[in-house]
Amino acid sequence: MDPRRTRDPRLARTDPRQPQHQQLHTPTPNNGINSNPGSHSITPPQPFVSAMATVSSQVPSAAEASTSALTHSMNPPSAPGLKTRPMFCVVCASNQNRSMEGHFVLQKAGFRVISYGTGSAVRLPGPSIDKPNIYPFGTPYEDIYRSYRGKTHVCTYAANGLLQMLDRNRNIKRAPERWQDSKSVADIVITCEERCFDAVCDDLLSRGGEFNRVVHVVNVEIKDNHEEALIAGKAILDLAMAIESADDIDENIDAILQVQQEKHPHSLLHAVAYY
Repeated sequence: MDPRRTRDPRLARTDPRQPQHQQLHTPTPNNGINSNPGSHSITPPQPFVSAMATVSSQVPSAAEASTSALTHSMNPPSAPGLKTRPMFCVVCASNQNRSMEGHFVLQKAGFRVISYGTGSAVRLPGPSIDKPNIYPFGTPYEDIYRSYRGKTHVCTYAANGLLQMLDRNRNIKRAPERWQDSKSVADIVITCEERCFDAVCDDLLSRGGEFNRVVHVVNVEIKDNHEEALIAGKAILDLAMAIESADDIDENIDAILQVQQEKHPHSLLHAVAYY
């Protein structure tokens, strides 16, 4: 039974699909009113019956409607214009200077970003160029900062920007992290020198690509000093903005890198790898 008929009394009076046995006494149309004065039955006018037959044929049955609703729930339409924001990862050797400058700039601009180092340990300037201070990855930036504050050459470390760098870092995240020990998945990895680029690509290759998830690895060659890191931070921001605004990163990455190379002096490398 058509479920509409239980709700609309007009539709409950007649089923246009059933044959009509009512006989008309005269050929003259009477607008559906029976000529027998003692009868209270009303026959719907023929145009109304025809219209109802057309509507009934166009309305799906309850079973058809149920099947359609189930199919719709299993295959919900995707929201138009909804796009997941990419995760950026900035990588240098010790996760101190260049990668943390990139992390700072992107985080301040509202991007999703993480950062790592690829070295075997964290190496920072020491009393001489051949005697760096070495810390294991995972040593909190706060602890490293305090250790430099208590050193004999504290004025030198303040003058060369090291203390300011550590102060910035401890306000961004807890400690330097090593790429090879990471479990995070990024969409774009930006390395800061070629040996870091090679280390990231080799590590991704060794993982076997079990997730079959594409990651673009881009190297932005940056000298390891505070001035160059500051300049390169702006270049990394431009690159991230161009990538995030792209309709299709995989299709547009070559054009994005070409524009980036024309705007900034840092040499670029690009590889496609898989998690």
